[in-house]
Amino acid sequence: MAADLTHINNIETIYFDLDGTLRHNHPSFTEALSVFILQLGFPDKVANSRQAHRWLHYYWAQSPELVEDRERFQEDEDTFWVNHSNRYLLASGCQPEEADRFAAQLTECMRDSYTPKDLLADETPELLDKLKQGGYRMAVISNRRNPFDEQLEALGIQSYFEYSLAAGTIDTWKPDPSIFRHAMHKMSVKPENSIYVGDNYFADIIGAQKAGMHAVLVDPDKLFPEAECPVIDRLPALEYVLTE
Repeated sequence: MAADLTHINNIETIYFDLDGTLRHNHPSFTEALSVFILQLGFPDKVANSRQAHRWLHYYWAQSPELVEDRERFQEDEDTFWVNHSNRYLLASGCQPEEADRFAAQLTECMRDSYTPKDLLADETPELLDKLKQGGYRMAVISNRRNPFDEQLEALGIQSYFEYSLAAGTIDTWKPDPSIFRHAMHKMSVKPENSIYVGDNYFADIIGAQKAGMHAVLVDPDKLFPEAECPVIDRLPALEYVLTE
């Protein structure tokens, strides 16, 4: 198997997103939101709005709204999250008065009751082992503020990666292509020989493609039909993309 994976299609280096790609919360943030919104009395079409789930990806991809909210609420984290809940409810189809009424309650539910487990995506260690044995160099680029090597170690996968980059350490955030270029420069890698794998179309795929990289989207819920790149529904399927 290892020989079959060596430098297919001139790809030499694989960069991964961390949250939502290599590691997951169980239950996920959107699963928890759906449960709590139902508990607040909203119908299923609101609680499980696909448009709201897309909106989350958009918002956290350094959207203008996120930049505005961070500046506006930089001294008040609690109010930031109430405002986030309000925006999410609006994206779910709520009327403005409903969003205003229930945003604080939704935030309280998430703060007091959301205690997810930190898990690897299924079969991730096996995939990473195959890729490493196949000769690929691997690294992680995340929009986290702080380095995350300790978490990679706790998950048992740090040894597979020769480099990791937290956006906050260089104050540059996906989808800005310069964060991808920074990582490639550090590893002396060319864009045409690199591929980025992530679950957020707005942050991961658009950013990587602007940097000249190949990209693969992990989209199990089929939220992004417009994606102009290979799309997989689970991380281990990356192997088949590389060997096509």
